[in-house]
Amino acid sequence: MKMAALSAASGVPVPTIKFYLREGLLPRGDVTVPNQAEYSDSHVRRLRLIRALIEVGGITVAAAGQVLDAIDSELPVEHTFGVAQQSVSERIDPQDVPQHALDAVDAATPGWRVHPENPGRLTAARALLAFERAGQTDLRGWVERYAAAALQVAEADLDEVDARDGREAKAEIIVVGTALGDALFSGLRRAAQEHISAVRYLPTPDTEHP
Repeated sequence: MKMAALSAASGVPVPTIKFYLREGLLPRGDVTVPNQAEYSDSHVRRLRLIRALIEVGGITVAAAGQVLDAIDSELPVEHTFGVAQQSVSERIDPQDVPQHALDAVDAATPGWRVHPENPGRLTAARALLAFERAGQTDLRGWVERYAAAALQVAEADLDEVDARDGREAKAEIIVVGTALGDALFSGLRRAAQEHISAVRYLPTPDTEHP
């Protein structure tokens, strides 16, 4: 298909496709005549992946390039997790996080095999520091319960990866799941908060007064 057809099939405007080509996010098509190329369904799929990463996942073009390179590489699948996490996470200098906040995270995640500079560990420690500075220090097991829930989510993530056949398919779901999983879980958390608050605090039809 020509670029106009690629644009129609993917929903990505032609100028944006050209930008992705220049940035190396989208592979070049097969050149047929000067200044013209043919594109395939694989280009449509890659464009949809790029849009998901950038528009929904909220990652930068540079970060998208890093995770797409990880998908296309021959590196072990577990390496893709590290690339994906680093790409979608804010860069935090470990020296900027007080040790007592890191200790609090470690206390809530005993036995976890996590690198000291894992972006999730640093982010969680910084969040606890913000709670502390806001005067919210009595969290009554909240962090431990979040950690337990995070383990269940991580199991679901890895089960999804294991269900895929082939390295490329596994690497792709790792990247998509890491970038979009945060948005998915955040949305479900907010919906669940409304549900639980309604169950706990709003009267049911049986308890409402006439």
